Amino acid sequence: MKVNVEIDCTPAEARHFLGLPDVQPLNDHLVAEMQKRMDANMAAMQPEELMRSWASFGVQAQEQFRQLMQAAVTTPK
Repeated sequence: MKVNVEIDCTPAEARHFLGLPDVQPLNDHLVAEMQKRMDANMAAMQPEELMRSWASFGVQAQEQFRQLMQAAVTTPK
């Protein structure tokens, strides 16, 4: 026998029914804190510094990928 039950309720109603806590205030606080920190860090860095750090990461990633491919080709099977 197979029984399907459909319940039409909001997420808040489902949490309340299942006894789960409402984490929306905590989530709002964490998002606001992350936004403050991101804004503070972006304001502290100059555009030239951002581009330099991003470009150096790109070069390092390319070099690591090249080394990975070279190791894969030269590894005996």
